Amino acid sequence: MAKAPIHHVPPTPRELRAQVVHRLQIGLFGLAAMLLLVGLANVILDRAYMADASAVADPDASASASTTPANDPLVDMGVTPELPAANRPADKTAPAAAPQH
Repeated sequence: MAKAPIHHVPPTPRELRAQVVHRLQIGLFGLAAMLLLVGLANVILDRAYMADASAVADPDASASASTTPANDPLVDMGVTPELPAANRPADKTAPAAAPQH
């Protein structure tokens, strides 16, 4: 006679312990990865704050940046030709009224 198939075999205590150990390992690895990512983000933010603080503390850098004239980005890329200083729209003033004869 043929044996009837067994549909469910309950896990042995050894298998249950192996599952628990595996889940614990995965959880600890995930926790360590999160701590590493948070620490790395903290280091990056601290360096960004230090760079911002040193940029604000240097008054010579801000003074030299404000004295340079503003460049047109389209001219820098070569899309439009550079206009002479007299023909720039920002430099033009309203034309004077023509004298009447």
